[in-house]
Amino acid sequence: MPTSNYPTSLDTTSTQVTPGSTTDLDASGYEHDQVHGAASTALIALETKLGISAAPAASASANSFLEHSSGGTTAWTNTLTGSTIAGTTLTGAVVGGDQIMSAVVHKDYAETVYAGGNTSTAVTLDETNGNTQTWTMTGNCTFTMPSGAGLQPGTALTLILTQDGTGSRTGAFTSVKWAGATAPTLTTTATTGVDILAFITFNGGSSPVWYGFTAGADMS
Repeated sequence: MPTSNYPTSLDTTSTQVTPGSTTDLDASGYEHDQVHGAASTALIALETKLGISAAPAASASANSFLEHSSGGTTAWTNTLTGSTIAGTTLTGAVVGGDQIMSAVVHKDYAETVYAGGNTSTAVTLDETNGNTQTWTMTGNCTFTMPSGAGLQPGTALTLILTQDGTGSRTGAFTSVKWAGATAPTLTTTATTGVDILAFITFNGGSSPVWYGFTAGADMS
């Protein structure tokens, strides 16, 4: 009787024999020590694969699970591939890695609102901070619109701009096309002057074209 094949391959009934009530444990293929040896080898290999108690297997990181591969083996992984989730509740953040989600129905959702603070005279906008952003105009500011390899086509951005206590702050926006080729004039009222501007790019990337719209002027 051979020793256990596990974990290289699964054992068979010839490897892990099952003696009957009348089996001679010294008979060929049923030697008592070999039966125990094969079982012990398989158990040790299984414990090594799974880990035990507070000491997980060396190949298993936190929150990993055993995944069956097409080669007929299993391995610990933190990446769920090719599986169908029939229903689940998310209790933590999920990072999509710019992957496509199709045929999705959204309900009761919100966008991250990024509080940018004071603008001074120059701000480089970054959509990864949040697609809705608030800024307080503390100077005549030039806004550099987002760009880069990670900027996806179809990205939208909403800016909520508030005048500071001085007021009369102006805003300029790079790489933006406006209706009639005319950029909006921001509300100049000190403290209470609020404008909402919406932007979208259809090409994204490192040289995006942004289209700008006045969603709401003088929202005081």
